[in-house]
Amino acid sequence: MAGRYAVGVLGAALMGLGVSLVWAQTPYDVVVWLVGAVLLHDGLIAPLVLLVGLGVAAARPWARGPLRAALVSAGCLTAVALPAVLRPGPRNNATVLPLDYVRNWLVLLAVVAVAGALALVAARGRARVRARRAGARRGAD
Repeated sequence: MAGRYAVGVLGAALMGLGVSLVWAQTPYDVVVWLVGAVLLHDGLIAPLVLLVGLGVAAARPWARGPLRAALVSAGCLTAVALPAVLRPGPRNNATVLPLDYVRNWLVLLAVVAVAGALALVAARGRARVRARRAGARRGAD
């Protein structure tokens, strides 16, 4: 019980840190980022995940969860990486964005794709086992 309170206090402190960092930014930049995040999520990520989930559920119900998880993960990674990916070019301070963000984003998307494929294989295996068990039960009746 005390652990929950400690995590809650830590979470509240981190939210306070986040709010203080947002206040330090130019209000215009924060508004642009928030509007962009809402448009990206509500206009692209959520409809895509729902449509794929509905389409897959009709044909292969066992694949809906792993596909949705992979799409949500890829969408979130893209939303987080997009500002760094879209801001290439020379900078006044070379330490601001020192990494190859496009490469790192693509590597993470590949990791999500591989993990999603493994989850699909596992889900298909579980579906086959369930179907065999259900068939064996029907045969025994």
